[in-house]
Amino acid sequence: MPDRATPIRHRIHSLSWESLGRDLDALGHAVVRDLLSPAECAGLVALYGEEARFRSRVTMARHGFGMGEYQYFARPLPPVIAALREAAYPPLAVIANRWRRALGEPEDFPDTLEAWLKRCHEAGQTRPTPLLLKYGTGDWNALHRDLYGDLVFPLQLTVLLSKPGADFTGGEFMLVENRPRLQSRGHVVSLGQGDAVIFAVDQRPVKGTRGWYRTAMRHGVSTITSGERMTLGVIFHDAA
Repeated sequence: MPDRATPIRHRIHSLSWESLGRDLDALGHAVVRDLLSPAECAGLVALYGEEARFRSRVTMARHGFGMGEYQYFARPLPPVIAALREAAYPPLAVIANRWRRALGEPEDFPDTLEAWLKRCHEAGQTRPTPLLLKYGTGDWNALHRDLYGDLVFPLQLTVLLSKPGADFTGGEFMLVENRPRLQSRGHVVSLGQGDAVIFAVDQRPVKGTRGWYRTAMRHGVSTITSGERMTLGVIFHDAA
């Protein structure tokens, strides 16, 4: 559990990345408890009404994505989000490159977020992708993948900003793994306020009896049965 009195970068650096990597290898997701403080969560939630902070708003029902809405941040990103994205990228890049090696592919992710985003921007993916998601009673998020272009970083991070049982009920984070020639496997990830889940964006390597193979991952949110659920999504590739 990170010390929430320390700066974001230090909290990220102090995490047990070896343990998180083992969970990601085994399950395709890993949980970080108490990454953000209640005050930090409340501060991010309060940004939702500040239109100038965002580049676009999406009403999910209009696109068949579920029910609810979300907004993508414009640049400059809020300091907490920028620090979180920059600090989490390097240890995640180590895991991402290990996954590529397991699948017989060359390492492809540079050591820093700056270098990775430079590559995205050169490929025409220039729009920032961190976002706030807002769900009310009866809302839900369909199973999906956040791709946004040809360049995809294979891991992303979501932080629950609302307090389960107090601000909302229902609304569990879900992951479904589509395994080749097998039935799909589902995960329900229980999060508290300020907890983060790191998970596979699209595909991850799984070791079988004949070596490594790819399995496809999708994520979503179950129906909110009461209240309002707010979430921060941190995606490490920019959008075309």
